[in-house]
Amino acid sequence: MASATASGCLFGLAYGDALGKPTEFMTVAEIRARYGPDGPRELEGDPALVTDDTQMTLAVGKAVLAAPAPTPDVLVPLLRDRFLEWAASPDNNRAPGMTCLRACGDLSLGVPWTRATVAGSKGCGANMRVAPVGLVPTYDLDTLAGAAQLQAAMTHGHPTGLAASELTAYTIRLLRDGAEPAAVPALLRARCHDQRTVYRGDWLDDLWQQPGVTTPAEFIRRGWDECLAALDRLDLALSRPDDGQDACQVTGEGWIAEEALATALLCAIRHADDPVGALARGAATSGDSDSIACLAGAFLGAWLGMPAWPAGWRERIEYADQLTALGEAWD
Repeated sequence: MASATASGCLFGLAYGDALGKPTEFMTVAEIRARYGPDGPRELEGDPALVTDDTQMTLAVGKAVLAAPAPTPDVLVPLLRDRFLEWAASPDNNRAPGMTCLRACGDLSLGVPWTRATVAGSKGCGANMRVAPVGLVPTYDLDTLAGAAQLQAAMTHGHPTGLAASELTAYTIRLLRDGAEPAAVPALLRARCHDQRTVYRGDWLDDLWQQPGVTTPAEFIRRGWDECLAALDRLDLALSRPDDGQDACQVTGEGWIAEEALATALLCAIRHADDPVGALARGAATSGDSDSIACLAGAFLGAWLGMPAWPAGWRERIEYADQLTALGEAWD
């Protein structure tokens, strides 16, 4: 295992988030005019500010770390409390996702999470924050899957948000265990096929009971099938020579969960030998640049550890103390 891979994952996520923060709502042409053809490669500001992607990752991380047992009965109130703490924070001023705000609004009123969640949303807010679940070394694969889907489901009730969140956490586990980035898409495809009709009712309760859905298996199958379609697009992109252009062209803009996963993986695989280049590639896109770059950073940080990142960045990133505490807990 590489050195300090949990820290590398979390700091890589925050670094990508910070690089993508100013570019999220810019065109590729505007990004290149400002930063050059390779995109942003230097942190801005001291501290370098992050977005709700890192803030909510920290919320999930704190909930997971505080859980005396990784069960839904334990994790639901911990996640609820951390999400509501984030929603009420004065620092929650970084263009937060409306799905998360809407769900947190209902959670704050005491609505059960299965009713507070936004059932039709599969936004990348489901999986941009799931990295800590993939870092807990004591989680077996079933616990990883259940916790990853649960943390997504509390705000994003769409089955593709659940499946993409599990795959994102699983990617981090695979990379931390030493899998090469280029080998990951095939492993994710196998996971999709293996889990295609597995509904984790002990974690998700009756979430599947939505209009037009007749069985739990039918509900979750849609999520895995949409993730498989995203992996198809990733394979297509990787089969072509890299033209250096917008990474979103084939795999999607990343506003939805399966596209954020696929496009971040594309950046990570294309730039596995240049981690900062992977962040810059993700940040220089036409889509959800901060989320794409943060996931690319989480992936390569989980694979390479803290040596992947410039040494001077650690002291400059916002929330460095909290990132350090979580990283040290799981390194």
